Amino acid sequence: MNNDPSSHGLWEASAPAAPSTHPLTGRINVDVVIIGAGFTGLSAALHLAEGGASVAVLEAVDIGYGGSGRNVGLVNAGMWVKPNALPGVLGDKHGPRLLKLLGEGPSLVYDIVERHGIDCQAVRNGTLHCAVGTTGLNDITDRANQWKALGAPVRLVDAKETAGLTGTNAYLGSLLDMRAGTIQPLAYVRGLASAAIAAGARIYSQSPVAQVEEVGERWRLRTQSGAEVFAKWVLVATNAYTGPSGIWPQLATELVRLPYFNMATRPVNSKDRASILPGLQGVWDTKDVLSSYRFDRTGRLVFGSVGALRGTGRAIHHAWARRALAKLFPQLQGIEFEYEWYGWIGMTRDSLPRFHRLAKNTISFSGYNGRGIAPGTTFGRELAKLVLGHTTDEDLPLPVSEVKPVTLRPIREACYEVGSQIAHAAGARF
Repeated sequence: MNNDPSSHGLWEASAPAAPSTHPLTGRINVDVVIIGAGFTGLSAALHLAEGGASVAVLEAVDIGYGGSGRNVGLVNAGMWVKPNALPGVLGDKHGPRLLKLLGEGPSLVYDIVERHGIDCQAVRNGTLHCAVGTTGLNDITDRANQWKALGAPVRLVDAKETAGLTGTNAYLGSLLDMRAGTIQPLAYVRGLASAAIAAGARIYSQSPVAQVEEVGERWRLRTQSGAEVFAKWVLVATNAYTGPSGIWPQLATELVRLPYFNMATRPVNSKDRASILPGLQGVWDTKDVLSSYRFDRTGRLVFGSVGALRGTGRAIHHAWARRALAKLFPQLQGIEFEYEWYGWIGMTRDSLPRFHRLAKNTISFSGYNGRGIAPGTTFGRELAKLVLGHTTDEDLPLPVSEVKPVTLRPIREACYEVGSQIAHAAGARF
């Protein structure tokens, strides 16, 4: 995308083509204008259009250009924060509500995929959160107990069964969550776009917003090329790809951007595939600098971790990935990586997303902390319900909050990038 093979890698190479879009020209009037064509923006567009609203989506680059088209593709339930902690952070009203909503998030994703026939390699066989060391085992045991108390279909798996499910003896156990699964994320977000267009939404790519102005009871948004949209409502869905010098730059100040990369092997032969992830679950581990992996439809193993594939990090992360993969799966030692890509995750100080009212009839959700697929799809639907008048602020899963900038944000981001290089330079050595 944008002639950069390291932006979307395997996902761009294997996703069905995006629906035809073009830059906005001239002047249009709609009920709602959405900024950003990712999971949140396109889910909102789909549900708004299905609800009878006229919708325009303005995307600065292309559909799925941001984190929605770059992530590993794990469709997980909930957030990073443990279930029992949510009421303490969000209160007794919003905490349980968010738990229920995001616990059902994967079902919404897979229902949309099925209802609209989205070809995105959807597999719903669960995900495995794998324990590294006793600290990791204690963590997933606690998570399992908390989710089971809420009736979630999760199961704590011992080391022996985990080895059979993953194909490696590296873990002391795992948490199997049957609500979850995997998708090809760029294919999914492009499918969301096609579904939204079929429902009546209009999507304009290469249309970055340059100016927003209140004109009477409506907003006027002008793109860099001079085209204009007039709308009653504005939904901002730019998350970690919010421009620091663009419109609503304050949204970027509350997010610390964490880099995450993925590498995809050539297709693994059938013999080795039979011994690695035979149930096709997606995996991530409990390390602070975590790793993740899953198969795609063609048998490529997609293997990733924290870090940016640029500068000195490129060689360091490449070398680490080769060592780590060989240590987990000796049968894959020497296998080539055919694709590589990376992007940015928006992290908040408490690992929970934010709902903001930025101005009159101007609202946003952001800060998914690496859990963008199900929460983004879900929050997009909730934004649509709010605009359509089906709900109010009091019904939302998050309270309205003010944007609070993170202190020392550039230093924190540098620590993520440099720290991952330090960890990977020494990690996974024999």
